[in-house]
Formats: sequence, C-alpha cells, structure tokens
Amino acid sequence: MPLKKKSKIYSHSRLSTFEKCPMKFKFQYIDKIIPEVEQTIESHLGKSVHEVLEWFYTQVKKGKTPSIDEMILYYTYIWKENYAPETLIVKKYLTEKDYFNKGVQFLLNYYTENSPFDDNTLETEKRILINLDKDGAYKMQGFIDRLVYNAETGEYEIHDYKTANSMPSKEKINEDRQLAIYSIAIKELFGYDKDVCLIWHYLAHNQKICIRKANSELSKLKKDIIELIDSIESSKEFPAKKSALCSWCEYKNVCPEFGGTPPKKEIQKKFESIFSNNRKDSSDEVEEIIEISEKEKLDIW
Repeated sequence: MPLKKKSKIYSHSRLSTFEKCPMKFKFQYIDKIIPEVEQTIESHLGKSVHEVLEWFYTQVKKGKTPSIDEMILYYTYIWKENYAPETLIVKKYLTEKDYFNKGVQFLLNYYTENSPFDDNTLETEKRILINLDKDGAYKMQGFIDRLVYNAETGEYEIHDYKTANSMPSKEKINEDRQLAIYSIAIKELFGYDKDVCLIWHYLAHNQKICIRKANSELSKLKKDIIELIDSIESSKEFPAKKSALCSWCEYKNVCPEFGGTPPKKEIQKKFESIFSNNRKDSSDEVEEIIEISEKEKLDIW
C-alpha cells in the first residue's frame, strides 16, 4: 500500500510572506530563524487590541458586558504586560505612549459605534482548517477574529480588526484572500447555500467595510491557492524583494541585502532549543500570533 502523502498546511500569512519576500519566507518558515527583534510596535498594538476585543466579547457572551472604563483598564494591563523594552519603533518621531494612545482611541471609537453589542457573537478567535482539494493534500488554516450569526439577515458575519494606518480601496479589499478563505470554512461548516458577509473594521479610520463572495469566486480561489502552494514547494531560490516594508522586517539584520549574514545552523539550533523551552504557546497559538503580526505589518501605511 503506498504511503499517504503528507498534507501541505498553509496560512494566509505564510502565503503573503512568500509573495512579499521569498527570502523572509525562507528565514521564517524553512530555516526557522529566531529573530533578535521579535516584535514591532505596530504588531504589539495589533495584538493588544485583538486580545482586548477577544476578552470583551467573551464577557459579552457570558452576559456581562464590560463598561468602556473596564475595557480601557484591561487594555492598559495587556499593553504593559506584553510590552518589551526592545520593541522596534521604526517611526522615530512617535513614542510608545503615542501608540498606546492610538489603541485607546481605537477602542473608545469601537465601543461607541458598536454598543450595545447584541449582534449574536458565536465565537472569537475561531481556528479554521479547510481542504483545498478533495484528497486533503492541500489545507489552509487561520483564525477568525469574531464569528457572528445575524438573525435579522440570516447571514454569518466574519469580523476582522485592522489597526493599520492605511485604508485600502474597496476594490483592493475585494481582492483580499484572508477573509475569503475564512468564508470557505464557514460555508463548509454551515452549508454553501448560506450567505457570509466579510466585515473589515478599520479602527484607525473608524470605518467598517462588508464584502460578499460568490461560491464561484471561492472555487477559483481554492485553485489559485493550490497553484501558489505548488510554486512555493517547487522553489529552489528565495530571492529578497527590497521594499519599504524592509524597515519593519525582523530579519533585516541577517538579510544579505542589508549586509547581514544568516546564523549558522548549529547556532540556530541552540537558539531554537532555548526558545522552545521557554515559550508557553502551543503551535496553534504561535501561528495565530504570527498571523496577527503579519497582517498588521503588511498594511502599516
């Protein structure tokens, strides 16, 4: 009996990393280099806001809607608890306090706009895993910030929070792969006849945008992702793609494009051992952290 082929499990962040810079993909996912700078201030802001909103809706589901003051107090605690002195701040004209205050404003606006929070939230940070092909050889995983069932419209809603400064056009948002992947997961779970609304909350602009995808679009997306995965798996070279994003890259110091040298394998293995022994996160949680970090860094303007 032939051995069953191991599934290729990818996430939106992995695919995006390869598209943005194949060399960074190699450093992060193949060589598994532990960066000296693990966190930028943008990713810290994004993770803090996501964690607060996850906590908030968990309380709402329990029938205990926190006050706006309680939300900000919890945000302050999360910010201080997870902030590291070595956090990278690229925009030198801004300080940690400036970014902290941004988060406060995001949450104040969000609370005001969305109160009384009775939209029937089903789950927060829901992990999804979908098959892209009938044999299950290609899989995609991810984390839905918040899943809602809107009883008035009969739609499922996938909510995603963005803390980046940029506000892309609706056309660009319509091309976004991440929430469309999540839409496939929800349709597989509840039925392809169900309507799914993809909702982006652009917190820096206090705006939300809703997109709906036809089943034909989702089928094409599956095929496109399989082609991209095949391209990645067959790649022999992983060239660097220099761009403005390089200023935020945690691998800049080891990138040959900037005069760096990747660590030797034996040194890297020692770092991996130390890192894995000290880290408490499960592999799923690590993937979730990477996904949040990447989606904030890819849209920082």
